[in-house]
Amino acid sequence: MIKFTNTLLFSVALAMVAAVTIYSQSASAWEPQKPVEFVVMAGKGGGADKAVRLMQSIIASDNMAPVPFTPINKPGGSGAEALVHLNGKQGDSHTIMFTLNSFYTTPLRQPKLGVDIATFTPIARMAEDTFLLWVHADRTDINNVADFVKAAKAKGSQWIMAGTGKNSEDNLLTDFLNSAYDLDMKYVPYKGGGKVAKELAGKNADSTVNNPSEQLGFYEAGTTKALAAFTSERLPLFPDAPTFKELGKDFVYFMQRTVVGAPGMSAEAADYYTDLFTRVFNSDKWQEYRTKKSLQGDLLTGNALMSYWKEERDIHREMLMKMGAFN
Repeated sequence: MIKFTNTLLFSVALAMVAAVTIYSQSASAWEPQKPVEFVVMAGKGGGADKAVRLMQSIIASDNMAPVPFTPINKPGGSGAEALVHLNGKQGDSHTIMFTLNSFYTTPLRQPKLGVDIATFTPIARMAEDTFLLWVHADRTDINNVADFVKAAKAKGSQWIMAGTGKNSEDNLLTDFLNSAYDLDMKYVPYKGGGKVAKELAGKNADSTVNNPSEQLGFYEAGTTKALAAFTSERLPLFPDAPTFKELGKDFVYFMQRTVVGAPGMSAEAADYYTDLFTRVFNSDKWQEYRTKKSLQGDLLTGNALMSYWKEERDIHREMLMKMGAFN
């Protein structure tokens, strides 16, 4: 009887040790303790804003996090407002940001911001967005890029290309078109791709280079039409829009859609967010969104993502220099 009791006590002790160990491991795993601020480097209604709000809903509906993620739009200064905000959150584990390519161009153009993207915490590249050249569907005289070039040349500097910010992605693409086809289009910036799409739909602009997610509603309604894609291959959603490579222009351009952490974020928090957004990336809802919006690119995290940032920064530095944005 005594032997049985000792054995029983020993078993109970082992069970308690195991329970404490499991609890300790669980307790030591980092999780956010308050709502997470999810900064968007663009205005409401654009591709970045729509993607963030979808990810927020996926996290909430699938109970992926113990706290809410709150989108906050900071489009000012071609993303400078968002970059400075996140840069000032040194060591903060409750602020993350969703980027555009202004993540590269704005710090390059504005060194006084004191922003070095290599100090930010890489979390997850969720996609690479695509661009197309768009005109209003009522332009029956424009059915291809050759027609577009003829019309834009005739109107000269009075031709309005709407875009999102000075020296932004849209500005880079407008510069390419002006240079490649000897055009003199006037670039007019607005706050957010959603606003840009509305300007074309309302005939306040002659053309745009919107992402599919921004123009899709107007395109499906028959209000706008796509002439060509800045991709290496034709997009399934727009099979009649050739690539500029097909048209003899060796130019391809994508925009990153990436989740970024503040400088100095703890390794534990970075691991948490990387795991979280990997699960979001692999979710059916995100994959369906990628297909519907013609998003491309694999998931990138950690050191691979940091290397990608540095390579893209060098590419954009060269593009900006060609534009004369700086010496």
